[in-house]
Amino acid sequence: MGSQLNPCLAFNGNARQAMKFYHDVLGGQVEMGTYAEFGSPDASADKIMHATLRTQDGYTLMGWDVREEMPHAPGNNVAVFLGGAGAELRGYFERLSVGGTVTLPLEKQLWGDEAGSLMDQFGITWMVNISQEQS
Repeated sequence: MGSQLNPCLAFNGNARQAMKFYHDVLGGQVEMGTYAEFGSPDASADKIMHATLRTQDGYTLMGWDVREEMPHAPGNNVAVFLGGAGAELRGYFERLSVGGTVTLPLEKQLWGDEAGSLMDQFGITWMVNISQEQS
C-alpha cells in the first residue's frame, strides 16, 4: 500500500470521547486500543494508546491519550484541514463546532471559496475550505 501521512491527535485522558465524537461527525469506522490491551499495567492502563478513524470519504484521523509522565501541551501550531467541493463539509463544520468555538465563521472569503475555522470541544483546531465552482 505505500506510505501515508495522517494526523495523530494527542489528548489528556479524553481520547475515547473525542474519537467517538469525530466518528459521529465524520462517519466511518473507529478502532481503539487501551494501554492495558497492549500490556501496560500502570495508571494509564484504561486510557487510549492508539485510535484510528477511517471515513467513507477517505479521511484517516488518529488519536491517543498522553501518558502521565509526558505532559500534555495543547497548542495552536497545528490544525486539521478539511477541504473539497462537497456540501457535506458544511455539515462537518457545524457538527464539529458543537461545544466548541468558531474562530472564523464559514463564509465566502477573498479567494472565492467558503472557509472557516473552529476550535472543537476537545481543544483541536479545524479548518474547512469548500471550493467553489469556477464560472
